[in-house]
Amino acid sequence: MEPRLEETKRFKEVLSQSEESLVLVVGSLSSGFRNPREGWVILTEEEIFGERKRLPEGKARRSILPDSWQKESSALSSHRELREDDLVVHIDYGIGRYRGLKHLKIWGVSNDYLFLEYQDGDKIYLPVDRLNLIQRYIGGDGKPPRVDKLGSHSWERAKKRAKAAVSEMVKELLNLYAARQVFEGFEFPPLDQFYREFEAIFEYEETPDQMQAIDEVMKGMGNPKPMDRLICGDVGYGKTEVAIRAAYRAVMSGKQVAILVPTTVLAQQHYQTFGERFKIYPVVIEVLSRFRSPQEQREILQRLKEGKVDIVIGTHRLLQKDVSFRDLGLVVIDEEHRFGVSHKEKLKQMRRLVDVITLTATPIPRTLQMAVAGIRDLSLIQTPPENRLSIRTFVIRYDDDVIREAIQREFNRDGQVFFVHHRVQNIQAMANHLKRLIPEASLAIAHGQMREKELEKVMLQFVRKEINLLICTSIIESGLDIPMANTILINHAERFGLADLYQIRGRVGRGSHQAYAYLIIPGGLILSKDAMRRLRAIQELSELGSGFKLAIQDLEIRGAGNLLGPSQSGHIAAVGLEFYTQLMEKAVKELKGEEVIEEITPEIHFHLPAFIPEAYVEDPGERLGLYRRLSFSRSNEQVDMIREELIDRFGKIPKEVDHLLEVIKVKILLTKLSIKKFEETPSQFVLTFDKSTRVSPQRVVDFVHRSEGRYRFTPDSKLVIEGWPGMGKDPFESAKKLLQALA
Repeated sequence: MEPRLEETKRFKEVLSQSEESLVLVVGSLSSGFRNPREGWVILTEEEIFGERKRLPEGKARRSILPDSWQKESSALSSHRELREDDLVVHIDYGIGRYRGLKHLKIWGVSNDYLFLEYQDGDKIYLPVDRLNLIQRYIGGDGKPPRVDKLGSHSWERAKKRAKAAVSEMVKELLNLYAARQVFEGFEFPPLDQFYREFEAIFEYEETPDQMQAIDEVMKGMGNPKPMDRLICGDVGYGKTEVAIRAAYRAVMSGKQVAILVPTTVLAQQHYQTFGERFKIYPVVIEVLSRFRSPQEQREILQRLKEGKVDIVIGTHRLLQKDVSFRDLGLVVIDEEHRFGVSHKEKLKQMRRLVDVITLTATPIPRTLQMAVAGIRDLSLIQTPPENRLSIRTFVIRYDDDVIREAIQREFNRDGQVFFVHHRVQNIQAMANHLKRLIPEASLAIAHGQMREKELEKVMLQFVRKEINLLICTSIIESGLDIPMANTILINHAERFGLADLYQIRGRVGRGSHQAYAYLIIPGGLILSKDAMRRLRAIQELSELGSGFKLAIQDLEIRGAGNLLGPSQSGHIAAVGLEFYTQLMEKAVKELKGEEVIEEITPEIHFHLPAFIPEAYVEDPGERLGLYRRLSFSRSNEQVDMIREELIDRFGKIPKEVDHLLEVIKVKILLTKLSIKKFEETPSQFVLTFDKSTRVSPQRVVDFVHRSEGRYRFTPDSKLVIEGWPGMGKDPFESAKKLLQALA
């Protein structure tokens, strides 16, 4: 209450000194309040203008972080804070347990260290500037691994086995993707004025990420090699429009387009969306699903074969043997992880010859790894559409009063409600119960075992707002877009997977209204540890753009399993998913014949404290996050941008933080030159070169020769510098000048 009391006193002083009835004051209250006795009211900015829409974490930091860090952070790195007792993987020492940030005084110098504990109580204190050497452990089967023993060879053996296994797997994967490079695809003609006109009639303004994804797809289509691009964007972020523009270009180039979706309901939704966008164009669009009679399906297939259908939207029915195209040029796959193994084999064959775009809100980890490893191309749409609000998510025990209140509140603002029930067998009983609970509701049931025409009728009634409460199974999971449906209740939420919960929740919040999701669990049920983690994760991941983070959370809960093949599961468990993926990325580069440069993380010793004091940044998690970002910085500009952010958020920088920023700048130079150790003594600088150093041996020889005995090079690859200018006065600037001279 202290800050609030102090702010209130300040506001009262301002009010007493002003003769105006309305006063504007800059302050930091989280919410306003009323003082009836003195006759005044304080309103905060958000209470007047509405809740501020904050960008997702990854987007907000984009300008600060280097591309390499962004790639790692977005796709593979730990998205939540590293917490005490989490398992971590140290690249050099293996799997240990993180025991917190410790402040230690070593050789008379105070600094922060990460305390890592290994088998038999062995300890490592890792300097914060070397934090990039560790990753949070994500296993292969969800089970906790064995912690490594320092000094043993178990970690080196595990790394060696994993590397061999990765090489074998990557060879198999690259055979498929190498075939794409051998086969000549179709080089689509350049974009023309008609494409620009089609682009201009899009009724919404494209977000920057969406525009970039469109540009990347267009570039891929203009290449003679077949394109295989993964478009990853949260639910409702505009992935479909990317596919629509690609489809337009394909059709106008005389090619046919296949849109593959996991459910009949989503096929119908896409049919309407594509139909609306192409309504003024002579483009023939058909839908092939069980909503069509056998006779209608046969007619569509015949016209498809003759080239009289330009765009066909369908479920796995499109992958059956009787489906053939006259001239297929583009395949769009929506939520590929929903298709079975046999379907994916057919998709593999398609990928060899035609351009493929895969759309997903929660990328399947295998696809994600391939994208990161450079086998597939990846476009991220992380910017939320204008006026989009995050979905407020609640985990509740089953309670009729709460359920009635939630549904009634949505009805009161003329909205619609989804009630998701997990079992078809007793969905009618649940519908009857809800009808008694809310007699004024106009409700209907939808599930996958209904007749096609009946299901289609119910869904159309819901779209037309003839129904305001839809009791349904997870058939609504993918892609359904009902802007007026902004409350969803998920019964027995503990029985759904994390990705499923995220997709189902994404059916609401598509418009500009505040949306609500209620995850309902039975009153007396004791949840399993995994179910609790799933529900906690979905509640925490309520910010806009959480889909990418969720893919990693999902991995942590159920393990990487067999996503990379049964033979790989044990290797992932042995070394952790992040390190395994680094091995995979390296193997891909090697097999492609690209240069692989092992990056050195130098050891640095200055006799000055270099850390973020607790008095400056109180929260340990926040300090750890800042240390991590600094440890991944790869240029002075990135360090300076973090400096500006620190001043903006926390005020004037203490000398210890200034020292830390300078240490990172020295580290950047050492890394570029592959110098593995830098030591400052009262009278010397000592540099230890790695065998892969990029400093010319002749330069070192000349350097020593010109020094008249003040510098010497030792047999163990150390350069000892005595009397370098400015050593005592400003060791950081002096060290940078020395390294620049060597470079």
